[in-house]
Amino acid sequence: MKINFKNIDYLKAGTEKQKEAYEILTKNKILSSLKEFDPVLIGTIPINIDIENSDLDIVCHFTDADYFRKQLKEKFENKNNFKLWENSSQGSLAIVCNFFVDDFEIEIFGQNVPTNQQRGYRHMIIEYKILQEKGHEFRKRIIELKEQGYKTEPAFAYELGLEGDPYEALLELRK
Repeated sequence: MKINFKNIDYLKAGTEKQKEAYEILTKNKILSSLKEFDPVLIGTIPINIDIENSDLDIVCHFTDADYFRKQLKEKFENKNNFKLWENSSQGSLAIVCNFFVDDFEIEIFGQNVPTNQQRGYRHMIIEYKILQEKGHEFRKRIIELKEQGYKTEPAFAYELGLEGDPYEALLELRK
């Protein structure tokens, strides 16, 4: 089954956690308030490998860092435990904000890179395809590894026997 991850309607027919995520995102207008930044929900919840404390990760594309930062403050500063910071660990400036809505932690990650070219989005698409190919037992093993403390990409790399940096190794799989 092919999913259009740019439209979260697929969550309405998903797991309980996916349905809850849909409700939180729509009721609080999280994605619609970020519309001008081409937001995409990524991570473990969209591809059904989430664990109890999984958060809602949203990638965004900005062309003006100051404007993006200002918009994040205006729209979300009033949310529980709001934090805003920057990093450049992936070779370009990233502006990140984190907050809680009900029981969900939400992290918004913006770069001056189109959302479908950002590493987080690309990893999710690759992981989704692998999960489709490998089936239910593989999915269960990934979730078990995550419950043991593995991050998602290292869990995939371990199960697939990939060498080196798991984040790079996954990207190399689909070149």
